[in-house]
Amino acid sequence: MAAAGKGGVGGRGGEEEGSLARRAWRQYLRQLQLHPLRTKMITAGCLADVSDSVAQKLSGYQRIEKRRLLLKMLFGFAYGGPFGHFLHKVLDYIFKGKKDTKTIAKKVLLEQITSSPWNNLLFLFYYGYVVERRPFKEVKTRVKKQYPSVQLSAWMFWPIVGWINHMYMPLQFRVIFHSFVACCWGIFLNLRARAMSLKQS
Repeated sequence: MAAAGKGGVGGRGGEEEGSLARRAWRQYLRQLQLHPLRTKMITAGCLADVSDSVAQKLSGYQRIEKRRLLLKMLFGFAYGGPFGHFLHKVLDYIFKGKKDTKTIAKKVLLEQITSSPWNNLLFLFYYGYVVERRPFKEVKTRVKKQYPSVQLSAWMFWPIVGWINHMYMPLQFRVIFHSFVACCWGIFLNLRARAMSLKQS
């Protein structure tokens, strides 16, 4: 009887946890519907936090650098979320929400020749000048060296993400999906920037 009782309690605990997760997810979807821009900003900021925390650990940091973490969160919150929100609205407006193969290909191409180069360039400048607090002249020189390989790597990876995003994700989820993948991409960029810094030091 005692064993059965424990099993019952454990079962109820699992159900409660599942129910809590479902309620949290429903609340998140409600906020996404009622306050789409704010929710995407907060999501992008939180994912930037995760991205940089992992990147710092993988880079060998013994303690998390809080200033850097906050600056990365700020970048995701103030730029990543809003930029993605309005970019996808504009793309959907330009292509009238169509999802045929030809239209998706045009969306991905437009995204890769406009927002992708700009986002990577801005990130590298922000990382060097704001996060690392290096002189602008030094940052400019470093970006010239790093940017071509970073952008080429992006063009090998992000078109696939863009295709999946535009083809299968509803408009309200595209920034969330992009932010989640960008979390992993941010780890890659952080590690690359860190490796280049160590080489030059």
